[in-house]
Amino acid sequence: MFVATLLTAPARGQLDPATAESLRNAWGGGALRWLAPGEAAEFPLPAIPENRWQVWEALQARGVDLIVQRAEGRRKRLLIADMDSTMIGQECIDELADLAGVGPRVAAITARAMNGELDFEGALRERVGLLAGLPETVIAQVLAERITYTPGGAELIATMKAQGGYALLVSGGFTAFTTAVAAHLGFDAHRANTLLAEGGALTGRVAEPILGRAAKVAALEEFTARLGITPAEAIAVGDGANDLGMLHLAGTGVALHAKPAVAAQCEVRVNHGDLTALLYIQGYARDEFVGG
Repeated sequence: MFVATLLTAPARGQLDPATAESLRNAWGGGALRWLAPGEAAEFPLPAIPENRWQVWEALQARGVDLIVQRAEGRRKRLLIADMDSTMIGQECIDELADLAGVGPRVAAITARAMNGELDFEGALRERVGLLAGLPETVIAQVLAERITYTPGGAELIATMKAQGGYALLVSGGFTAFTTAVAAHLGFDAHRANTLLAEGGALTGRVAEPILGRAAKVAALEEFTARLGITPAEAIAVGDGANDLGMLHLAGTGVALHAKPAVAAQCEVRVNHGDLTALLYIQGYARDEFVGG
């Protein structure tokens, strides 16, 4: 059996009963279950409809996300999440670069790297090199003044942990940021790159080896083994090309507000919902959410 999930941005509540019921009827689905009125609903299906992506495209224009997946094993025991532009709304290196006076140059490289147009490791070394001489204190300034959290992150982690889940933050960014973000949101562990500094200033170098696409896959394999589960029991979320490895390996890989080239390679795409979409995808109703 399969299940179709419809969801939208919580603040908008654009999912009306007529839309959900019309699709259920057209696809010959089972009973409609509302996970949150006006926000998320699901219904069972005997098979994946051939016109799934055509319907997905039409619903996107109406601000609604559509996910079709196997019903069995939807609830996961491990969350593995990217940080920049996923758990938070910014790319930390771009914020540091802005304060270093090289913002546009670094942001352009970041965009190309996240879209898969550049080698991630080489692009990271190049961008970090442009930060040489920047005072370490700027990191705390960025955390305090520029970082915003993606809505739904705290609920996602708290709800999964309440059900015995484990939450891992893996980032191609820096430990100086993942330490704070992981603590704020309730992650159990975090992995990222280390910015090198001497005499209170960044050296323009990053510790080797660099945590990129392969390292995110390795982290998923390491933690599933440590927890005594398989990658099929994990849900991964990210937005960039360096996330594709873990998104493909996890049982459910969610491209969240992802770069177009990245989303096109993923079966689960969320462009309108926030991080609570990952709970709806697992079949949680809003009255089951914890925290927030």
